[in-house]
Amino acid sequence: MSFAHTFVPVAADLPPDTDVDTIVAGLAGDHVYAPSDVEPQIAEQVEHARADGLQLSVVVVPENGPHDSLLRNLATEVGSDEGGTVLVLSPDWAGTYSDSISRVKLEAGEDHAKFVGDPVVATGNFVDEVDGPALSWTVLTAVLVAITVLAVAGLYLVKAGRAAKSTEAADTPQ
Repeated sequence: MSFAHTFVPVAADLPPDTDVDTIVAGLAGDHVYAPSDVEPQIAEQVEHARADGLQLSVVVVPENGPHDSLLRNLATEVGSDEGGTVLVLSPDWAGTYSDSISRVKLEAGEDHAKFVGDPVVATGNFVDEVDGPALSWTVLTAVLVAITVLAVAGLYLVKAGRAAKSTEAADTPQ
């Protein structure tokens, strides 16, 4: 019995008819590899994102393929050559890679880019989500702790007041 197939890494599947070298070469000018009818609008969004500090590249593939993980695989392949953040879009799905943005934030951006059907709108949705203000967990935690402390202190004062009234009522002669 041979167990070699278990220990040998398998190349990541990519969308059909995809040439990573051609895509990377196509990204060289405006960081966009897309059909010519949408490339100028996406390039404008990428330019604005890059001006804001998001090193974005966008790849648009014409078909969904058998499963959406192919897009993440392609984004990872392109990102390992290009660096920065790579968004790969198909008509219904999105895949991402980034060397600077957390997977959680990328997934949130992907969620806003999926099932849009228009790569220009999908790119805008992704950029808005990823480049928008982030929820500060430290501030949220501090606010929740402060509210809890105030609630406990308020309950203590109410109970202390009731206990004092109860003691006064018991001490007064009738």
